[in-house]
Amino acid sequence: MASWCVRAVRQSYSLVASPALIRASPRLLCTATQQKNGHGSEEEAEKPEQSGAEKVLMEEKTQLEEQLKDMTEKYKRALADTENLRTRSQKMIEDAKLYGIQGFCKDLLEVADILEKATESVPKEEVTSQNPHLKNLYDGLVMTEVQIQKVFTKHGLVKLNPDGQKFDPYEHEALFHAPVEGKEPGTVAIVTKVGYKLHGRTLRPALVGVAKAP
Repeated sequence: MASWCVRAVRQSYSLVASPALIRASPRLLCTATQQKNGHGSEEEAEKPEQSGAEKVLMEEKTQLEEQLKDMTEKYKRALADTENLRTRSQKMIEDAKLYGIQGFCKDLLEVADILEKATESVPKEEVTSQNPHLKNLYDGLVMTEVQIQKVFTKHGLVKLNPDGQKFDPYEHEALFHAPVEGKEPGTVAIVTKVGYKLHGRTLRPALVGVAKAP
């Protein structure tokens, strides 16, 4: 029994110390190393690919951000243009409501001028009860003139009678300049024809004579 055990131990030792097994071991180690190194090289090969993909994504992100910025600026400009157009349109509508009747008003001004001339041409000393026909005619002209001025005022049409006021080229039209006693230079000395303003805008300037220094 003891001799059998000794032989078994020797065979086991010879198997472990076998040259074939020793030669095979380095090859196994090399294979394992190569497999490990190969896996590492694959990871290293993937890294450049991942870096390239990240670069492409960053470029696309930059382009999208620039496009978004450009579209935002265009939207803001379009919004501002639309608001300006709306404001201008609203102003045009309001002006049309206020000044749309200025052509009609200019025609009525001629009627008002005729009424004014007619009342001024009547001799005041003859307008008495002893001359009832002339008195009734004169009173009718005066009432008509007063009524037409009320209609003018209702629609924003105001008379300009600048006698004694400082000359304003936006409201008055100077027919002549002459020294006038009792009038300061640069003031209106004579009103030849009254003017009118429609809602603050001069519809017809007053025709005047302006005093100047002697």
